[in-house]
Amino acid sequence: MDDNRVWTFEESLWTGDAEHYRASIDEECLMVLPQPPFVMSGGEAIEAVAATPRWSSVEITDRRIARPEEGLIVVAYHARATKDDGSGYEAHCTSTYRRRAHEDWLVVQHQQTPPLATTAAV
Repeated sequence: MDDNRVWTFEESLWTGDAEHYRASIDEECLMVLPQPPFVMSGGEAIEAVAATPRWSSVEITDRRIARPEEGLIVVAYHARATKDDGSGYEAHCTSTYRRRAHEDWLVVQHQQTPPLATTAAV
């Protein structure tokens, strides 16, 4: 998967519908999110997303991609997401994808950490 496709895929996980999310997350996936229950399996995360309004947009910055071996991609980035009602969310994130077959990738790990400290204004 080339870099542009990686970022398009990652953005779609924020804004896509529940069916897209179900098709993209491995049942064995592990996630750590900043709200209870904090640590979730893929199945638990899929059900949580299915019951949650999706983000209408996401801006991904500070993008990093690693490919430690064939069929494995790790991404790290900063996300700023908003909903149609104007509410927003910000986090530093990682995701790991594994390839099952040619051009068939699933998320096997995802983590979100909201900003823990702010930089003082100079």
